[in-house]
Amino acid sequence: MSKKDKLIDRLLKKPKDFSFDEIESLLSYFGYELKQGGAGSGVKFVKDGSNEVINFHKPHPNGILKRYVLEQVIEKLRKDGSL
Repeated sequence: MSKKDKLIDRLLKKPKDFSFDEIESLLSYFGYELKQGGAGSGVKFVKDGSNEVINFHKPHPNGILKRYVLEQVIEKLRKDGSL
């Protein structure tokens, strides 16, 4: 099982300790690129060659994503056909 497959499996289980670094790595596999928002902790992932965007706040101080963010990412990836 590849690292990508392991991250997908882990995301779908919605663990309480899924990190921002893991989501950044996973989204890059699907062609999303991190774009910093303006001031503050807002981040945007934009998919190459399309207008697909995933927005959320970068978690701090520990870098662990909230469950609703995981659900939002899963829904968006299913909608764009990545999952």
